[in-house]
Amino acid sequence: MTIVDRPKRRALPTLAVGWFKAAFDGIRSFIRRISNIGIKGYPPDIQRRLKIVNVFSALVVVTTCIYAAQLWASGVKEMLPAVYINLGVALIVALVPLMHRYNEIAGGLLLVIAEFSALIGFTAFFGRMGGAPLQYVIAAAAPFVIFEARRFRIIIAIVWLALILHLFVWFSFPMEAAKFRVDEKTINSLYVQAAVTTFGLIAACVYYAFSLFERAKAETETVLRNVLPDSVVERLKEAPGETIADGFSEASVLFADITGFVGMARGLGPEKTVALLNHLVIAFDEIADHHGVEKIKTIGDAYMVASGVPVPRKDHVEALAATALDIVTAVKRISIEENIPISVRVGMASGPMMAGIIGKNKFSYDVWGDPVNLASRLEQSSNPGFIAICPTCAGALQSTFVLEPRDDIEIKGVGQQTSWYLLARK
Repeated sequence: MTIVDRPKRRALPTLAVGWFKAAFDGIRSFIRRISNIGIKGYPPDIQRRLKIVNVFSALVVVTTCIYAAQLWASGVKEMLPAVYINLGVALIVALVPLMHRYNEIAGGLLLVIAEFSALIGFTAFFGRMGGAPLQYVIAAAAPFVIFEARRFRIIIAIVWLALILHLFVWFSFPMEAAKFRVDEKTINSLYVQAAVTTFGLIAACVYYAFSLFERAKAETETVLRNVLPDSVVERLKEAPGETIADGFSEASVLFADITGFVGMARGLGPEKTVALLNHLVIAFDEIADHHGVEKIKTIGDAYMVASGVPVPRKDHVEALAATALDIVTAVKRISIEENIPISVRVGMASGPMMAGIIGKNKFSYDVWGDPVNLASRLEQSSNPGFIAICPTCAGALQSTFVLEPRDDIEIKGVGQQTSWYLLARK
């Protein structure tokens, strides 16, 4: 073998992989087109179900045509009625996607009628051991996929009808009453095909039901984790309905407010205002995640963060101070990027506080206590671009951060209060 031959031999698998990928993409694109027939105008959840009905119908058409071709290829003239039944079923089921234009359940009902009628015809032709009665068992699971559980009456009616028809054809068409007598080998082949189809479709229905459950569970958990802290979500999962309320002897809280945002919003208009606010909040969220502090909520253009809740940490003041500095830096950067003169005031306080879940419909995780009120007042008294902190924070940060004393300020409900500006890390 020469060295020149090696690249050519390696190129063959690569070429085969390319062909396979192209064929797979083509099949997937074709299935996507079929799944979208007749679903336009329906809500997203109904569209998902109708897509499944369309794909299911397409599989029925394909497999039925294959059965018809196999029976026709046998060359036995007596098989022609079965061929015609298969082709008739394929033609009717092919119309299922078009029925969605009339009603969201019309296609599913046509599919059920076509399949039940075909099974009666096949059982009468081959006898009850031909496997057709076995396929009625699919109706114990398939209606839940085709019609969804919310249409419980239709589903139960179809399940009962399938059971009645199964028993009817079983006792009405024994083998000696079959229209076409075939040998045992052919009967066994028909039964195996029916068994494979039945088990496969039931497995597919159960898999689909479980996948929907897992998807809904994952989506619900994602929403919960976007609203509540991870540790609180885990507690709710372990004890649903439990009241979540905790006290913390040491924690810190921060308020950040964009200065002059209301007046600026009037000039920007709704779209630009929302885009700018979204840009800011996303940046703040990333900063909070980076420092491991807990975003509590946004109130208009105000942003509230806590550190040391719901999981206590010794460096809660330092972590929140780093967060505050990064928020000020982020606002300066976004102001340059957006070419809009914006600034932020920040207030920060530490001390004992409480936290818990409040509300029922649009519940939230919130914190309460004197430090919360103090942080809010400090933010209101701060200057644009500055971070005002309480004496407790100043005592914890003086060795690692640059602080600047400011004049005493009057805090409503507290009186004269000494405070500092947090300027930078040392």
